[in-house]
Amino acid sequence: MRRDGRPPQNQPPQNRAWSQTPPPQNRNNWAPPQQPQPYRDQQQNRQAQQDRQAQQYRQAPPPPPRRTPPNQPPRQPPPRQQPPSAPRRRKNWGKRIGITLLVLLLAFVGAIFYVDNSLNRIDALPDYAGRVADTPGTNWLIVGSDSRDGLTPEQEQALATGGDTGPKRTDTIMLVHVPKSGKTTMVSIPRDSYVPIPGEGSDKINAAFAWGGAPLLVQTVEEATGLRIDHYAEIGFSGFAGIVDAVGGVNVCLDSPIDDPLAGINLPAGCQDLTGSEALGFVRTRATAMADLDRMNNQRKFMSALLSKATSPTTFLNPFRLWSLATDTAKSLQVDNSDHIWNLASLAWALRGGMTTTTVPVGGFDYVDGSGDVLLWDKTKASQFFDALANDQQIPAELVTPG
Repeated sequence: MRRDGRPPQNQPPQNRAWSQTPPPQNRNNWAPPQQPQPYRDQQQNRQAQQDRQAQQYRQAPPPPPRRTPPNQPPRQPPPRQQPPSAPRRRKNWGKRIGITLLVLLLAFVGAIFYVDNSLNRIDALPDYAGRVADTPGTNWLIVGSDSRDGLTPEQEQALATGGDTGPKRTDTIMLVHVPKSGKTTMVSIPRDSYVPIPGEGSDKINAAFAWGGAPLLVQTVEEATGLRIDHYAEIGFSGFAGIVDAVGGVNVCLDSPIDDPLAGINLPAGCQDLTGSEALGFVRTRATAMADLDRMNNQRKFMSALLSKATSPTTFLNPFRLWSLATDTAKSLQVDNSDHIWNLASLAWALRGGMTTTTVPVGGFDYVDGSGDVLLWDKTKASQFFDALANDQQIPAELVTPG
């Protein structure tokens, strides 16, 4: 083999057919070209390569335009994106509302305990031998006394209390029965009712309060009615007037005018709003045709109107009026040691409307030495009357005294 890749010429050619003769070889491929190239450093080579690429790019034909389908609008360039702004800090409204509700709840609970601690408590429900057994339902004894404690001479004159008359006496005695189901019953007990008083013989029921205060009055009522008293509430002149003023007055309707200088009132017939002093005179007056009986009817009528006003939305939705009513009521009432403000709220709710109001069945009047004019109960009807309440039943209609 020669250096140029050709076979040596001294070898005889092989016998081949013309179709098997190899094609002539290109002499340019036998050896690398011997054309001299000028020296270029690495940077010049890179520059020359970039120039060749740029020339090829300029000589290349432009790309054909993109065809847009006939039924589609030309594509719009994408909108410029605004640089992202700093994230805003979210206001946690749920947390704020929760904290606000918690603060209001704590304030409400605190107000309840404050008012509850403001109640004047006494030992009104004695645990004596032979006490009446527990009866179904809830029984309240509500007493309005002629107490003038804390009143100045000017206030006594404004309320027409008549000055100090000695030991406290009852102006109002009411028995309220709240059944487990059905309507509440409010019973007026005339203060001149002639009943047995434990340890004192028979006398006006009003005397039991004057002699032994709330404990003796409660025992007298329990033994006379056969009902066990569960709660006790007592209010004086000043407290009653203050509660009426706290709710903004109470509206009552009179069938006939009442003029009673001793009670300090001169009220025309018709509907009108009574202030605290006018309301006190209205529930105390005897200047009517039926005297004490009208007085008890007026007391029940006014009590219903007062509780309706106290439990109305105009009172509950007005925080200032509600707070004034709660604080004035707590400071004005005397309750048993076991009673609380929520017991009073339950009573007010039970008396807010639709209740039965009546009086103990009356058998007549008499005069008793040492006691004066007294009121006698109808023993047969009174027994049926209180038996119905003791069994947590509604009083028979024929025993309900209208008024």
